[in-house]
Amino acid sequence: MDTLPVSEILPGLYRAVLDGVAALEARGRRREAAEIRAEATRIYSRAWTMDAARRLRELRARADRTRVGGRRTRYDHVVDTIGRSVDMERRPV
Repeated sequence: MDTLPVSEILPGLYRAVLDGVAALEARGRRREAAEIRAEATRIYSRAWTMDAARRLRELRARADRTRVGGRRTRYDHVVDTIGRSVDMERRPV
């Protein structure tokens, strides 16, 4: 079975964690976002091993669970209503 080297896996996992952190911040969950970001940075800046990949996957799942849990904001209701993620950078033509 061919598997990707960890050097190809980690950047994508790290980006996914940071995307989860951004979503938390957009919902006002700054403390949780800061904790997850700090841990992800610590993991990413050390040895790139399969254990590091596993830990980043766990952080990504934690960000998803934290984002889903808790009180729902107006942003959450709007996203649910339109059924997709909102592109905050998009501008009307």
